Amino acid sequence: MSENLATSKQTSKNKMLFILLPVLFLIVAIVGLYIVKWNPYYAKAFKAAATHSIGDSILSGKKQAAPTPSWAAAWGYTVTYFNAVWKAVVLGLLLGSLIQVAIPKKWIKKVLGGDGFASTAAATGAALPGMMCSCCASPVAVGLRKSSASISAALAFLLGNPTLNPATIIFMGFVLGWKFSIFRVVMGLILVFGISALASKYAKEDIIKEDVISKIDESDEEGNVFIRWIKALVQLTIDTIPAYLIIVTMLGAARAWLFPVVGTAWANSILTIVLLSITGTLFVIPTAAEIPIIQTLMHFGLGAGPAGALLMTLPSTSLPSLLLVRRAFPKKVLVFVGCSVAALGIISGLIAMIIL
Repeated sequence: MSENLATSKQTSKNKMLFILLPVLFLIVAIVGLYIVKWNPYYAKAFKAAATHSIGDSILSGKKQAAPTPSWAAAWGYTVTYFNAVWKAVVLGLLLGSLIQVAIPKKWIKKVLGGDGFASTAAATGAALPGMMCSCCASPVAVGLRKSSASISAALAFLLGNPTLNPATIIFMGFVLGWKFSIFRVVMGLILVFGISALASKYAKEDIIKEDVISKIDESDEEGNVFIRWIKALVQLTIDTIPAYLIIVTMLGAARAWLFPVVGTAWANSILTIVLLSITGTLFVIPTAAEIPIIQTLMHFGLGAGPAGALLMTLPSTSLPSLLLVRRAFPKKVLVFVGCSVAALGIISGLIAMIIL
């Protein structure tokens, strides 16, 4: 009798957690996104409409050239960058760890576990309200992979957050013009769906080492929920923050080399498109920072072609974001993603030379 009673109590507790944990995740997501993204971006949209600007370029301020490489340049960029993103980083870590314990793996596998269009579209839809930069979306993408989301779905979420960010597209319309916004949407959809689908096929097998993605069985969701969440949060933090800090600092120091002053003869050249496509793929920026970067560079004569390349590559991915998700995706997939973003940046630049 006592054993039956204990079993009944445990069953009731599991049912309650089954309901409460997803609700908790939803509350954290909504409140966090409202504080970090939705409310600030609502105000920024009015600023963009009124002033046709959302601030100075994080690369060079109002100047044409970034500061020469030095410790001061590295530290200055690091401070400016993390002042802009730290809240979103914290939220990304919270959501990326919570999703591993609060949402049943079977739910995620059912919705995001396939390699077809439905899972990719669902992940892209989930990315739209997030509006995070690639690095801040990385912990959530890792959490999705650890919870059995497919490669294509997790990549669609990772790429869709910065590339199809609705707020950024609105800011872009007010600052750069609505042609740029439409261009971003069209090429962004091609980037997100195309790269996600091709990367999944390129991987051939959706297999990750067993220490990264646990098997879907009841034992994965047993034990104290709080302890499991703390373990997931600590692991994500260890995998994220140290490398993140180092690489952002290095890129900040080297930004004058990565974004050299382009003379008039090269302002709209194919070579400049190629070079900036590669640079844009590797460099790291906060959400929507590509807008003032492009606005400043075009003010000093950069052509529409290179601007179009930066428009697609700067937000979509970066060297830090690719390294942050390295434990959750096969290396060849991440190399493929980086190369594909750069290639699509080149294509976008060539198209932009004609239509923008």
